[in-house]
Amino acid sequence: MASKAVSDAEAPGMAGAPGAPGGPRSSEPPGSRLPHVAEGAGKGGKYVAPTVAGAAKILVVGPLGVGKTTLIGTVSEIEPLSTEAVMTQAGARVDTGGERTKRTTTVALDFGRMTLGDELVLYLFGTPGQQRFLPAWRDLAKGALGALALIDTRDLAASFDALGNLEDLGLPFAIAANVFPGSPRYPEDELRLALDLLPDTPLVACDAREHRSSVEALIALVRHLIDTATVTTQSSEQPR
Repeated sequence: MASKAVSDAEAPGMAGAPGAPGGPRSSEPPGSRLPHVAEGAGKGGKYVAPTVAGAAKILVVGPLGVGKTTLIGTVSEIEPLSTEAVMTQAGARVDTGGERTKRTTTVALDFGRMTLGDELVLYLFGTPGQQRFLPAWRDLAKGALGALALIDTRDLAASFDALGNLEDLGLPFAIAANVFPGSPRYPEDELRLALDLLPDTPLVACDAREHRSSVEALIALVRHLIDTATVTTQSSEQPR
């Protein structure tokens, strides 16, 4: 399953995820530099900063137990909305995957907000991991500009449904391999081959529990969205 993306990110097993470049605000389009997470962003922030000039709806997707709820809770500058429910025996046959110690699962969505560079706000929507929630998936995808797909290198096959759903929806995406204790670290070319990715698909390593690591994964996605929009605009402006 090939994706359509642009990447300057490093894959799991390499030196690490790309850093967020610093620098003053400029006249460039909002988010084109993505210099930093907005100052003062943190739990309890209620209103979007007056400097924000643009917004983007972003999906956070992946299989059951891959860390979507954790990542959104890590980066959100507001108290995140989570629809976690206790997993029951009734769903044991279909809700497979993830840590065996996992006792809850997202049944509707997770929601959080993160501001980049004082000018761009990301509204993050986490999807349920199970394929049986695909109808909710499609509703959440309406109006989204792209998606961050989390994968677990201990079970790459579990990610195929999520990546296939993104392709069916026509959403550009970046991939972040969430690092779990004992996760195997594959060379980039092997991981791309296993996931059937195009060479320019963003691929980063990330720890959903760590703020900086999670922010950098989202920055890789936003850079891709900007590059994709630029290429599309240039193509449309060329004479036929």
